[in-house]
Amino acid sequence: MTVKLEDARRIIAAAEAKADEIGQPMNIAVVDAGGNLVAHVRQDGAWIGSVDISISKAWTSRAFDITTKDLGDNAQPTQQFFGIHTTNGGKVAIFAGGIPLSRDGVVVGAVGVSGGSGEQDHSVAEAGAAAF
Repeated sequence: MTVKLEDARRIIAAAEAKADEIGQPMNIAVVDAGGNLVAHVRQDGAWIGSVDISISKAWTSRAFDITTKDLGDNAQPTQQFFGIHTTNGGKVAIFAGGIPLSRDGVVVGAVGVSGGSGEQDHSVAEAGAAAF
Protein backbone atom coordinates (compact mmCIF):
# COMPACT_ATOMS: atom_id res chain seq x y z
CA MET A 1 0.00 0.00 0.00
CA THR A 2 1.23 3.44 -0.92
CA VAL A 3 0.07 6.82 -2.13
CA LYS A 4 -0.54 6.80 -5.88
CA LEU A 5 -0.42 9.78 -8.26
CA GLU A 6 -4.23 9.90 -8.37
CA ASP A 7 -4.26 10.18 -4.56
CA ALA A 8 -1.57 12.87 -4.62
CA ARG A 9 -3.51 14.96 -7.12
CA ARG A 10 -6.64 14.80 -4.94
CA ILE A 11 -4.64 15.71 -1.81
CA ILE A 12 -2.96 18.62 -3.57
CA ALA A 13 -6.26 19.92 -4.98
CA ALA A 14 -7.82 19.97 -1.51
CA ALA A 15 -4.75 21.64 -0.01
CA GLU A 16 -4.70 24.24 -2.79
CA ALA A 17 -8.37 25.02 -2.16
CA LYS A 18 -7.60 25.65 1.53
CA ALA A 19 -4.57 27.79 0.68
CA ASP A 20 -6.73 29.84 -1.70
CA GLU A 21 -9.41 30.16 0.99
CA ILE A 22 -6.94 31.61 3.51
CA GLY A 23 -5.21 33.71 0.85
CA GLN A 24 -1.73 32.25 1.33
CA PRO A 25 0.15 30.73 -1.64
CA MET A 26 1.75 27.42 -0.68
CA ASN A 27 4.13 24.71 -1.77
CA ILE A 28 2.47 21.32 -1.37
CA ALA A 29 4.30 17.99 -1.58
CA VAL A 30 3.08 14.41 -1.34
CA VAL A 31 5.36 11.44 -0.75
CA ASP A 32 4.69 7.70 -0.94
CA ALA A 33 5.30 4.95 1.62
CA GLY A 34 9.03 5.03 0.89
CA GLY A 35 9.23 8.81 1.37
CA ASN A 36 9.68 9.35 -2.37
CA LEU A 37 8.13 12.41 -3.97
CA VAL A 38 4.92 11.58 -5.86
CA ALA A 39 3.80 15.11 -6.68
CA HIS A 40 4.52 18.73 -5.83
CA VAL A 41 2.92 22.03 -6.68
CA ARG A 42 4.15 25.55 -6.11
CA GLN A 43 1.21 27.92 -6.23
CA ASP A 44 1.71 31.22 -8.00
CA GLY A 45 3.41 33.59 -5.58
CA ALA A 46 4.56 30.89 -3.13
CA TRP A 47 8.10 31.28 -1.85
CA ILE A 48 10.71 29.38 -3.85
CA GLY A 49 12.58 28.80 -0.60
CA SER A 50 9.65 26.71 0.60
CA VAL A 51 9.81 24.16 -2.21
CA ASP A 52 12.44 22.02 -0.46
CA ILE A 53 10.87 22.69 2.94
CA SER A 54 7.50 21.28 1.84
CA ILE A 55 9.21 18.16 0.48
CA SER A 56 11.24 17.79 3.70
CA LYS A 57 8.11 18.12 5.82
CA ALA A 58 6.38 15.37 3.84
CA TRP A 59 9.49 13.15 4.03
CA THR A 60 9.87 13.75 7.77
CA SER A 61 6.24 12.88 8.47
CA ARG A 62 6.63 9.62 6.59
CA ALA A 63 10.07 8.83 7.99
CA PHE A 64 8.85 9.10 11.58
CA ASP A 65 5.08 8.55 11.08
CA ILE A 66 4.26 11.71 13.05
CA THR A 67 3.14 15.22 12.25
CA THR A 68 6.04 17.62 12.00
CA LYS A 69 4.21 19.82 14.50
CA ASP A 70 4.26 17.02 17.10
CA LEU A 71 7.85 16.12 16.27
CA GLY A 72 8.82 19.78 16.66
CA ASP A 73 7.13 19.97 20.05
CA ASN A 74 9.22 16.96 21.12
CA ALA A 75 12.42 18.36 19.61
CA GLN A 76 12.73 21.39 21.87
CA PRO A 77 15.51 21.68 24.48
CA THR A 78 14.90 19.26 27.38
CA GLN A 79 12.50 17.18 25.24
CA GLN A 80 13.08 13.60 24.12
CA PHE A 81 13.93 14.34 20.47
CA PHE A 82 16.10 17.42 20.95
CA GLY A 83 18.63 17.55 18.12
CA ILE A 84 16.72 15.25 15.76
CA HIS A 85 16.73 17.96 13.07
CA THR A 86 20.50 17.48 12.74
CA THR A 87 20.09 13.83 11.66
CA ASN A 88 19.50 12.43 8.19
CA GLY A 89 21.72 15.03 6.55
CA GLY A 90 19.65 17.88 7.96
CA LYS A 91 16.57 16.71 6.05
CA VAL A 92 14.37 16.44 9.16
CA ALA A 93 11.84 19.29 9.44
CA ILE A 94 10.62 20.09 12.95
CA PHE A 95 7.97 22.71 12.33
CA ALA A 96 4.28 22.43 11.46
CA GLY A 97 3.06 21.46 8.00
CA GLY A 98 3.78 17.74 7.59
CA ILE A 99 1.11 15.10 8.17
CA PRO A 100 1.31 11.32 7.67
CA LEU A 101 -1.29 9.68 5.42
CA SER A 102 -2.78 6.40 6.67
CA ARG A 103 -4.89 3.72 5.07
CA ASP A 104 -6.33 0.92 7.21
CA GLY A 105 -4.15 2.03 10.12
CA VAL A 106 -0.91 1.89 8.11
CA VAL A 107 1.08 4.99 7.16
CA VAL A 108 1.38 4.92 3.36
CA GLY A 109 2.74 8.40 2.67
CA ALA A 110 2.59 11.99 3.82
CA VAL A 111 1.76 15.53 2.79
CA GLY A 112 4.03 18.50 3.46
CA VAL A 113 3.10 22.16 3.14
CA SER A 114 5.22 25.30 3.39
CA GLY A 115 4.73 28.95 2.59
CA GLY A 116 2.86 30.55 5.47
CA SER A 117 2.91 30.52 9.25
CA GLY A 118 3.15 27.18 11.01
CA GLU A 119 -0.56 27.34 11.78
CA GLN A 120 -1.40 28.08 8.12
CA ASP A 121 0.89 25.32 6.85
CA HIS A 122 -0.65 22.81 9.24
CA SER A 123 -4.23 23.76 8.36
CA VAL A 124 -3.52 23.43 4.62
CA ALA A 125 -1.83 20.06 5.20
CA GLU A 126 -4.86 18.93 7.25
CA ALA A 127 -7.15 19.84 4.38
CA GLY A 128 -5.01 17.83 2.00
CA ALA A 129 -4.83 14.85 4.35
CA ALA A 130 -8.61 14.91 4.80
CA ALA A 131 -9.00 14.37 1.04
CA PHE A 132 -6.99 11.15 1.25
